[in-house]
Amino acid sequence: MTELHRRAVVAGLAATALLPALGEAQDGRPKPFGFEDVERRARELAKSPYDARIPALPAPIAKLDYDAWRDIRFKPDKAFLGAEGSPFRLQLFHLGFLYNRPVTVNLVRGGVATPIAYQASLFDMGRTKVDKPLPVDLGFAGIRIHAPLNKPNLLDELIVFLGASYYRFLGRDELYGLSARGLALNVPGEGGPEEFPVFREFWVSVPEKTAESLVIHALLDSPSVTGAFRFTVDPGESTSVSVRATLNPRVDLAAVGLAPLTSMYFIGENDRRHSDDYRPELHDSDGLQIAAGSGEWLWRPLDNPAGRRISTFADRDPKGFGLMQRDRSFGSYQDLEAAYHRRPGYFVEPDGAWGEGAVMLMELPTDTETNDNIVAWWHPKEPYPAGEPVTLSYRVRAIGAEALHPGARVVNTFAAATVASGTAKGDETKGALSRRFLVDFAGGDLAYYLADPSRVEVVAGASGARITATSIIPNPQTGGLRAAIDVTVEAIGQTTDLRAFLRANGRALSETWVYPWTAA
Repeated sequence: MTELHRRAVVAGLAATALLPALGEAQDGRPKPFGFEDVERRARELAKSPYDARIPALPAPIAKLDYDAWRDIRFKPDKAFLGAEGSPFRLQLFHLGFLYNRPVTVNLVRGGVATPIAYQASLFDMGRTKVDKPLPVDLGFAGIRIHAPLNKPNLLDELIVFLGASYYRFLGRDELYGLSARGLALNVPGEGGPEEFPVFREFWVSVPEKTAESLVIHALLDSPSVTGAFRFTVDPGESTSVSVRATLNPRVDLAAVGLAPLTSMYFIGENDRRHSDDYRPELHDSDGLQIAAGSGEWLWRPLDNPAGRRISTFADRDPKGFGLMQRDRSFGSYQDLEAAYHRRPGYFVEPDGAWGEGAVMLMELPTDTETNDNIVAWWHPKEPYPAGEPVTLSYRVRAIGAEALHPGARVVNTFAAATVASGTAKGDETKGALSRRFLVDFAGGDLAYYLADPSRVEVVAGASGARITATSIIPNPQTGGLRAAIDVTVEAIGQTTDLRAFLRANGRALSETWVYPWTAA
């Protein structure tokens, strides 16, 4: 199993079904179901070893291929939540293909949780013929929610939980691209093998008729940890998912990834190695955005590297991070079907102090647009000890064209061909290699300086390399400024990390562009 096939790896990792258990109030009556019940379930589950057994699926479900599984459709008129007048609708995914671990799905109505029994009549089975009734405790593969996202009189898909602890959601006028996860463990490069925790049970609260948000609880399980999760979904222009989680480590968690995001980057403006395609760019995300605890904003363009690359951005109490699709011009992609220009970015905003750690970015090489080869997550500096619960909360927002950083932001990154030593001004070292990077900044206060860009300074640096020249000119196409940065290293194969931002009168005008370069 290769790193490139992460979509196949994570598929089908939902887990064994469990029935809900409610606590009791002092008067002996059942307490209304809540997050505390899922916490208790996760705490009790952590006391036992992880059960990796997968129940055998009955024929013919066990032999479904992708096309046959995809052909099984939930009947929209059977959707749950609508009878109460709610603006939300719950649909279910059928088991089969790679989705072979049953998930229990419960409805919470009036504080009482009731599991949804499997019924073949909920589905249009397509080409699959079922000769005898399937068991009512068969379970499901996952869930999805519809809501009036784009128009008040039309139900659109809003959020999906399917496969391991993966979920995807949309803001207005967006199409699915990247995914979020409940938790990542031992991501390649941090010590393996990688674990994929699973959501083994869901509780969907039936909302009031006038409710504008939906609450979903989930029970997470894996060999190393259990967890209780609460997702509060608020649909809108920038749909947000507020997450509260309590983790119960079965073992010391040294390589844990909080609020992980997974995406795809194949071809971009800064990487033309795989450009034998009529489409200029192919990616679900084009950069990592970080709002550091210090107040600095960073933009790291993504890459399709020749080999696996792990980048570490040490921080304390980060304000946010996310994988973004900043280029939203159709002309950059020319893809009428995939519509990459409509893919959302996901931005994670911690609630409270997360302490010391690092935003991590993993980029894997890929030769196709079908592989998720980008992962970003928060890595706590200190391990989580076994047996000690950890509680955290954060919000994930679906970001479209809106700017998060109040100043100028990076809109393009280009790299010129490597040239021989001596072509860059001031470079006298034989055997050195130089390259020019062109970075377009736009927005913020840059329009004020277009008439006299000489007032703007390019502040650039490079680790283990030399900045031999910088310059800046107006870019009328972006309404901003284009910075040119010449970098020199001493030998082929040397790697450097570049940084640059714009400044005027001692004040930063832009976010900080960061970029790794290996001379070749």
